[in-house]
Amino acid sequence: MTGAATAAEDDQAVITGLGVVSPSGLGAERHWEATLTGRIAIGPITRFDPSGYPVRLSGEVPGFVPRDHLPGRLLPQTDRLTQLALTAAEWAITDAGLSPSPEESLRYGVVLANSAGGFEFGENELRKLWSMGPKKVSAYQSYAWFYAVNTGQISIRHGLRGPCGVLISGQAGGLDAIGQACRVLRKGADGVLTGGFEAPVCSWGVTAMSAGRDAPTAPQLSAGDDPAGAYRPFAADASGHVIAEGGAILVLERERHARARGARHRYGRVAGYAATMDPPPGSSRPATLRNAAALALADAGLAPERIDVVFADAAGSAMRDRVEAEVLAGLFGAGGVPVTAPKAMTGRMSAGGAAVDVATCLLAMRDGMIPPTAEVRPDPSYGLDLVTGRPRPARIDHALILARGEGGFNSALVLAACPRVTPAAAEPRDTRTPHALPGTDPRS
Repeated sequence: MTGAATAAEDDQAVITGLGVVSPSGLGAERHWEATLTGRIAIGPITRFDPSGYPVRLSGEVPGFVPRDHLPGRLLPQTDRLTQLALTAAEWAITDAGLSPSPEESLRYGVVLANSAGGFEFGENELRKLWSMGPKKVSAYQSYAWFYAVNTGQISIRHGLRGPCGVLISGQAGGLDAIGQACRVLRKGADGVLTGGFEAPVCSWGVTAMSAGRDAPTAPQLSAGDDPAGAYRPFAADASGHVIAEGGAILVLERERHARARGARHRYGRVAGYAATMDPPPGSSRPATLRNAAALALADAGLAPERIDVVFADAAGSAMRDRVEAEVLAGLFGAGGVPVTAPKAMTGRMSAGGAAVDVATCLLAMRDGMIPPTAEVRPDPSYGLDLVTGRPRPARIDHALILARGEGGFNSALVLAACPRVTPAAAEPRDTRTPHALPGTDPRS
C-alpha cells in the first residue's frame, strides 16, 4: 500500500455512531427491527384535532416522553423538534463512545438540516399572544422556533465548539448536511454530528405544508385515511405522501481520528455526494436529479454497476415518481438495481427523512438485508426492481441515496461499506491548534 493511498484512507469520512428517532421506533435498533418487519408506522393524527384540515394521517413518533430523556430545565425552552433531536444526539454520541476533552471539543462540530423550526412552540406562543397578550409570550420563543436551534442546543449540551451550521433544503437537507459535514472534516475537524430532524405535526405545520400543493410539480399530500395505502410511491394510483416527524443524527469522523481513539465500530463511509437545482417551473429544461446522481457517483469514483441498492426519494405522486424512475432507468437500465423506499412505512420526515434513509442504509449494509417498501405494487411502466413485502438478502458494498426538497433541491449520497476491523492501538493525535480551523462556508 502506498503512502498516498494510506493518507487518502486516513481522511475518509466514516460513520461511527447512530441515533434515530422515527415513527418506526425510538433508537436505531428498534427502527431497524420495525423496518425489516414491514410495520406501517403511519396512523391517524393525534397531536391535534385534524377536523377541517386536508389530511388525516401522519407519522408520529410513538411513546416519546421528553422528561424521560432530557433534564427538566430544557423542557420549557424547547420545541418537540429539539427534544427529539437532543435525544437522538445523545444516543449517537453514546453509540460512538465519544467523549472529547475540552481541548478536543474545538475540533468537533455540529452540522444539521431543518426546514420548519419549532412549529408547535411558535404556534402555542402566538396563541398566547392573541388570547392573553404579549406579557404571556415565552422569552424562549426568540430561538425555540428557529431552524438553527437544534444545532445550537446540541452544541451547547455536549460542549462541541467546532464549526457549526444548518442546511435548509427540505427533504434533501439530510444529505446536504452530511455533504457539508464532509467539507468540515476536510478542513481539519476531527468529527461532526450531522443529520436532520423535523417535527411539523401540529395545526400550523400542517397548514404550512398543505399550502401551494396545486402546482403540478409540487409534492402532493395524501388525503387518504387508510394508513396502509395512503403513501404508495411508484404505484399506478399513487396519491401523495404523508407528513411525518423524526430524523437521525450521525457521528461522522475522519478515519484517522476514529482509529486513533479506538472507535468501537464503523457503520460505513461517505464515498460521494452531489447536489443540483432544478430549473424554475415552466422552464423547458429538464429536472436535474440525474445530474446529482451521476455527479455523486463520479465523486465516489464508481460506475453505476457498482451500486448494490438505491434508497429512492419516492415522492408518491405520479409526475415526480416518473421523473425519478426515468433517472434510475437511465443510469442503471430497466430493473438494473434493487430500489427501496422504507419511508413509505413512516411518512416523509422532510429534513429528517434523508438522514433516516442514511441510517437505515448503514444498518442494511451491516446485516446484508435490503428493507422493503411495504406493500406497494409498483407500476410496471416504471421499470423498477422495487423491493416490496419482505426484506431481500443482499451483500451491499455501495449504495446510492436520493432526496429532493421542495423548490427544486436535488441531492445524492453514495455510501460504502467499511471492513469490520478490531480498533488499532491509539495513534498520536493531531496537535494543531484548534483555533486555527478554517471556516465552513460551503462555497469554499
